[in-house]
Amino acid sequence: MNPGRSFDDTPWTDPTCPVARTLDLVGDRWTLLIIRDAMDGARSFTDFQQRTGVARNILTDRLRRLVDRGVLERQTAASGRRQVYVLTESGRDLFTVIVAMRQWGERHTFARHEVHSVLVDKSGLPVAQLCPADSHGATVDMDTTTVVRNN
Repeated sequence: MNPGRSFDDTPWTDPTCPVARTLDLVGDRWTLLIIRDAMDGARSFTDFQQRTGVARNILTDRLRRLVDRGVLERQTAASGRRQVYVLTESGRDLFTVIVAMRQWGERHTFARHEVHSVLVDKSGLPVAQLCPADSHGATVDMDTTTVVRNN
């Protein structure tokens, strides 16, 4: 890939910012919902369409982009009659991002006792709150970190 250019050969929003580059690749609503659903077992075009309610043309476009960008890959279903979509290692790496968005949403988009889904671990307990840490394991936040540019 050419540095400073995105996968579809359009300029990066901010070539030196990892957040901007990530948003350029996966930052729209439908794309993130497709990734969420792939993490929750959706595999076929029909699965994604039923779970998200997205229009067919938009879903086709987003799935194509996710495959082109290496987030999903197409595989032949066990039946051999259709294609399914599977997260790549790159796509699986977005799990922490999806969990962080989920946890933010739980804290800021629901009323105190409003019912919502909960992400649980293998033992059925809610997943612990994500918390960024420094190289020694101490909690960090925006007041204790700084962005520096590598040259």
